Amino acid sequence: MILDSLKNSAQYYALHPRFEEVFDYIANHDLAAMECGRHDIDGDNIFVNVQELDLRDKSEARLELHRKYIDIQLVLDGPEEYFGWSEKPDCLKPEADFDEAKDVQFFTDTPQCFYTVRKGQFSILFPEDGHAPMLGEGRVKKCIFKIAL
Repeated sequence: MILDSLKNSAQYYALHPRFEEVFDYIANHDLAAMECGRHDIDGDNIFVNVQELDLRDKSEARLELHRKYIDIQLVLDGPEEYFGWSEKPDCLKPEADFDEAKDVQFFTDTPQCFYTVRKGQFSILFPEDGHAPMLGEGRVKKCIFKIAL
């Protein structure tokens, strides 16, 4: 898991061959004006889901894991968003089997820690990062970039 400010995004280009394209897209598009839903950037290799949603209480945290995609998540509008986080080996209580079509499995384990993502920041979540997004108070508009491994 990585948490940083968008102004430092170039430091992460070397971590994955598609990261530079994602951060260039962020810098050159008015993401806040985008309609909710999926927007393809490079087909299934890179796409972004724009969402508007009500945040939940930390007590409702559901950890999730992915296998095929890395997430880069950022808040576009609204209050800060809290995330729960745990290492993959600590995700022991699955709600159901892994959903191959949606590339997700949810867990009811209590997150090891919580962190905050504010407007102008991003979080990179790798397949080994159990994460529980959408926590806090209020309503946010956010982007979830999906980058194929």
